[in-house]
Amino acid sequence: MLLPPNLREWVPEDDLVHFVIEAVDRLPLKSFRVNHRGTGVKQFPPHMMLALLIYSYANGLFSSRKIERATHRDVAIRYLIADRIDPRATPTGS
Repeated sequence: MLLPPNLREWVPEDDLVHFVIEAVDRLPLKSFRVNHRGTGVKQFPPHMMLALLIYSYANGLFSSRKIERATHRDVAIRYLIADRIDPRATPTGS
């Protein structure tokens, strides 16, 4: 499947993902910390991880494995995570 260079073109204007991204971007996340001990792969930034969890929970995805699967299948979630798909890197670490 060929995706457009900008995934926003495939996400409807009224999709909840736009609201979640904008709301999370306005939050003061300076107190959030990234685990720098590392897991061998690059981690999602805290604001992206929070937006992913909020959007997933709002859409009934509560299982970390289902959320991880959605990062590969759901266009709105791929847009939310900036299309960061790495077979070795999962947002849930599972």
